[in-house]
Order: sequence, then structure tokens, then C-alpha cells
Amino acid sequence: LEHPRIRALKQSGGHWRSKSNTMFAFFGFVLSSCTVLTESLRHTGQHINHDGRAGTFVKALEFKHRLRICNAYPGTAAIDIYKGKGDRLNGDGPMPYKSCNDFVTPLKAGDKLEFKIGDANAGTFSISDLPNNDATLFLVIHRHDTLSTAVAFESHVFANLLNAQVAIVDTYKGTAKSEPRIMDAASAGKKSRSEELRFESVVAVNPGVYDVALVGSDGKTKAKNSLVARNRESFIILRTGVEAKQGPSYPQELVVYPKLDPSALHSSAAPRVMMLSVLAILGCAVWV
Repeated sequence: LEHPRIRALKQSGGHWRSKSNTMFAFFGFVLSSCTVLTESLRHTGQHINHDGRAGTFVKALEFKHRLRICNAYPGTAAIDIYKGKGDRLNGDGPMPYKSCNDFVTPLKAGDKLEFKIGDANAGTFSISDLPNNDATLFLVIHRHDTLSTAVAFESHVFANLLNAQVAIVDTYKGTAKSEPRIMDAASAGKKSRSEELRFESVVAVNPGVYDVALVGSDGKTKAKNSLVARNRESFIILRTGVEAKQGPSYPQELVVYPKLDPSALHSSAAPRVMMLSVLAILGCAVWV
């Protein structure tokens, strides 16, 4: 049985941010080949289309930014998300604890995302810049510490890669220690391979069906979930929960998003080698 191989790679696309006012800084994108055409249009003001009519055929590039938001703030109250003052993103209803949603909405630098519980403002996240390419922008709201009820944010921009990408994020607040692990999904007559993951990192995973678990320092499994990895998709693994000094506590759990149907992998669902490529080690800090 071949042991899984790990190899470190330099992250060339994704970028993790630890301050809310510098979210989503990314690569510049220069269309040098359009310089001559652009200069000529400045002088003429118009030109001829292929069909002979005067007009312009130069358009600004439009990128698709998918906003993926997770609510990892422990509590019974659900959260509403607004872009600006009145544009509510979660039109289907408030997002409860341990839920994630994808939103396709026009975004620009300077936009503010407001998180509300009822009429109360829980926190605000500011977008300072956006990547000049199609991308999935990930944002999670969670508890700042065990004593106060303040919120914190973590964010990440997923690179455009062929492999499935998995971001592993620890939002748990408390003294309990555990490590995340990924392994082959349980199957009769099959020996499961297991490999340690690291919090605050992004890895590329071969397509397949996996189990992910939180293993405590005593060797016991504290939480477990499943992951169906598919190429060109980005996934989130969250450790959630809090040992609150005041108010109710919530146990550590694992959230995986999105949850895919194994049938989407067809006959190639079980790769012969489970290989994890470390894309980035993410230095995370909390944002107040």
C-alpha cells in the first residue's frame, strides 16, 4: 500500500487575509496587447464594427466573483447579511449556526458586508480590493473569544486550479485540543489510509470520497464528517464551537461545505492514491 505523499507548493493564486480592511488583495492583470488599440480609440472616439456600423466593440472585462459565507458563530440566533444598507444577500432566510451559503452578487472595492442578528449589528466586513479573475471569495464569521460575545472574521481567495481545494479553518474557542485528519471513506474489506491536516492551511485533494475527523489528544474521535471532493471545486472544513465563560457552551464539531453527491464522481470516484498537496500555510489572526 503506497503511503500518501505530501509536497509543499508555493501558493500562486489563493491569498489569506488577516485584516478586514485589506480583504482580497490579489494579482494585477494587465492587457498589454490592447495598448495600441486603446490609444487609437482615444483619438478617434469611435470606430467601425465588422458589420460597417459605427460604435465600440471594446468592453471592460467582467469577472465572476462567487461569495461563500459561513456562520460559525455559536448561538441559537441566525444571521442576516447585507451588502451596504439595504441589499440583503440571504433572501431565502437567516443563516443559522454551522451553515454556509454561496452568493453571486456584483462586488467592488469599498463594499461593506454587514452581519445582523435581528436589528442588531453583529459586525461589518470591508472589501478593499478584488481579484482580477474569476474566483471564489470565502468569508467566515465566528466568536472572537470565550469571554466576550464579539465577532471575528477570516477570509480567503481560492485560486483557479484543476484539483479540488480544501481550506481547513479553526474557529473553535476553548482549551480542548484536537487535530483534523482525512481518510478514505469507510468501506468493507478496504484498509483506510489516513493523513493529518493542518488548521489554517489550504490543500489540493484528488477526487474521491473521504471522511474527515477531529482526533483529540487522547486519540479519540471528537467529531466526524464526510467530504466528496471534485475537481475545480473549493471546499471548507471548519472546526466550530466554544467553551464560553459566560452563557451556553457549544461542543467542537466539523462543518464541511459544500456537500456533494458521490454519484457526481461517476466511476472515477476512488483514486488509487490519496495525495494531498499543501498549497498554502495560512497565518490567521482574528479581526475585531
